[in-house]
Amino acid sequence: MLALLLSIENTATVARSSLAESFRALLMAFNIRPLVLSGPSGGGKSTIITRAMHDYPNAFALSVSHTTRAPRPGEENGVHYWFSDKESVEKMIAEGDFLEHAIFGGNIYGTSKKAVENVQKTGRICILDVELQGVRSIKQCDLNAKYILIKAPNLEVLEERLRARKTETEESLKKRLKHAKEDLDAVAADPNLFDFIIVNDDLDRAYKEFISAIEPELKLAASSKTH
Repeated sequence: MLALLLSIENTATVARSSLAESFRALLMAFNIRPLVLSGPSGGGKSTIITRAMHDYPNAFALSVSHTTRAPRPGEENGVHYWFSDKESVEKMIAEGDFLEHAIFGGNIYGTSKKAVENVQKTGRICILDVELQGVRSIKQCDLNAKYILIKAPNLEVLEERLRARKTETEESLKKRLKHAKEDLDAVAADPNLFDFIIVNDDLDRAYKEFISAIEPELKLAASSKTH
């Protein structure tokens, strides 16, 4: 009987220890601050994100946004977007389920709180790639995020990069540049909007600056994988 009781106690102790380790890992995961990244198209934001995800394959995950637009060829539900009908998305917005949302081209795009939580549960750094409007919306929530702006050194360089892509018409190029100027002017008028502003005049230097800015999150993400 004593042996049986000791065996039960040992099993319970192991179970409690395992549960405690799981709880510590989950707590550590939720202490990893999400990254809210913003910046005009052509600033190098996507390039830096792609490079970071390649160099640290287990550290990052992009939040999957909702949209009311129809899927494009090759897009998968739950991978590229959560494709939803307008009524469902509007209901989620009304119930406060979204961190941010905006309307582009008549379609609603938004980031749900659950999308970020799902990434945090994995112990990875959640990346939210949003417009300036989205940054302001998320700032009004209780998300303990790190806000980073990545931009070209000036509008002239930005225009050169956009032209080099050869994906813009003159009309769309003018709209992008106008939008970029408005956003950058708004950032200049509100210096506390971002925790870090990275000027991408040299990609390697800008990338190193980005990695340095998120070093605490990278360490936490690495630690969460060892528990």
